[in-house]
Amino acid sequence: MELLYGTANEGKLLVMRRALAPMGITVTGLKERKMEIPLVPETGSSLIENARKKAKAYFAAFQSPVFSCDTGLYFKNVPEELQPGIYVRRPLGYEMTDDEMTAYYRGLAEKYGDLQAQYRNAVCLVKSAQEIYESDDLRLSGKPFVITSRPHSRSQPGFPLDRLSIQISSGRYYYELPEDAQDEVALGAGICEFFLNTLGGIRE
Repeated sequence: MELLYGTANEGKLLVMRRALAPMGITVTGLKERKMEIPLVPETGSSLIENARKKAKAYFAAFQSPVFSCDTGLYFKNVPEELQPGIYVRRPLGYEMTDDEMTAYYRGLAEKYGDLQAQYRNAVCLVKSAQEIYESDDLRLSGKPFVITSRPHSRSQPGFPLDRLSIQISSGRYYYELPEDAQDEVALGAGICEFFLNTLGGIRE
């Protein structure tokens, strides 16, 4: 079974491929379609709105089953007004560079101490114009992790928070763990449950 993932982010694509491979699902990305990719502004007021908006737009463009996800970041013991939520890269109202993001979240960790963080997800699958499935169940959320004020020496363009991310169980930066270790913070087991419940009619 092959399914289009509405993303051009190679990191997100790899994580989803590893998650769904045991189910026999081959995940392809937008760049592999060799067509113009529509620009879909993420202007929704919730994760599910953004996921739905992207999935519908990509279905209209490519005319094949497609799913999209949106992700928000939430902290324990941080005031509500400082929760980034759906505005992970825009917590101050503008699009931050990688360096600005590192400095901002590092500053929060300095102020409140190392932060227990969690990524929450929403997913929308458009199988046809009449068949649309979506979820923002908490089981889609990744495992809690720590955002620290002490950046790792390594950095990867486009993923500034990885420099600050520490696994709770080991106390080590994810950069110091196997490549797939960070999958646990990106996605929860609920993503497989979602596709098990919705993919019955797709065969490619």
